[in-house]
Amino acid sequence: MALHEYLTTEVGEDWVDGLITRREAIRRLTLLGMSVASASALLAACAAETGPSQSPAATTAASGSPPGASASPRGASVAPIAGEAITFAGPRGTLQGFFAPAADPGGAILVIHENRGLTEHIRSVATRLAGDGFAALAIDLLSEEGGTAALGDPANVPAALAGASNERLVADMRAGLDELERRVPGAALAITGFCFGGGMVWLLLDAGEPRLAAAIPFYGPAPSSPDFSGERAAVLAIYAEQDSRVNASRETAAAALEAAGLTHEIKTHPGVDHAFFNDTGGRYDPTQAAAAYADVLAWLRSHLV
Repeated sequence: MALHEYLTTEVGEDWVDGLITRREAIRRLTLLGMSVASASALLAACAAETGPSQSPAATTAASGSPPGASASPRGASVAPIAGEAITFAGPRGTLQGFFAPAADPGGAILVIHENRGLTEHIRSVATRLAGDGFAALAIDLLSEEGGTAALGDPANVPAALAGASNERLVADMRAGLDELERRVPGAALAITGFCFGGGMVWLLLDAGEPRLAAAIPFYGPAPSSPDFSGERAAVLAIYAEQDSRVNASRETAAAALEAAGLTHEIKTHPGVDHAFFNDTGGRYDPTQAAAAYADVLAWLRSHLV
């Protein structure tokens, strides 16, 4: 699935799920370069495929908490470790990120954000991983635009990401791995990413990155014809049972992993939808999120330590 297509359909899915109003969905789609007529047609197609949307208020009432509220503790096995905002050298200028060190690192992991950019949720993922023994760097792939915060309106973030070339995104992720090597010398390297970030994990594997010992994409769309030959990363691919849009590329990813002979496991979590791991979102599922995080730690301990 092409990046721009993924970002537009993500807006449609947010509307269907009642996370944003129709007017806001149209606004975000026009920022992504669609005409009002095309945006309306996309929303109609999403509604026909998935069913009528609820309003954000209805979603709040049904779930018992508003989008953005955490339903329960996330189940991290060790207390998170504090991190700090950092800058480091990139191929086209200074890159921004958030680094959380580990006291006695069993490896180092690059964390790739969703289509919302580098948010507090993604920073919290880095601190949790550090608390569990893996130094973590959450990179801001909007550094060239001044960083996620500089864009102000969150609706500007997907549009800015859509304007970044695959070559730029891959180069920035490689620079993130360079920074991890500098900060944690000799550590085995891994990468994980969520939604858009999961797609970035597949993109980096497709581009070729032999330094990776492990890769963990969460419900990320795979490239249309991926080639993972030459990789050595052990891949744990995490999907959500109800996420039909991203699941459409699951077999493509699986076939490419098999063809490359990579150690891999594909896990589809039952009864949950896209973004079920994000404890600040309306689709968060604490039970399946905790199970997924336990799998992440087990995978990293098996393939990094």
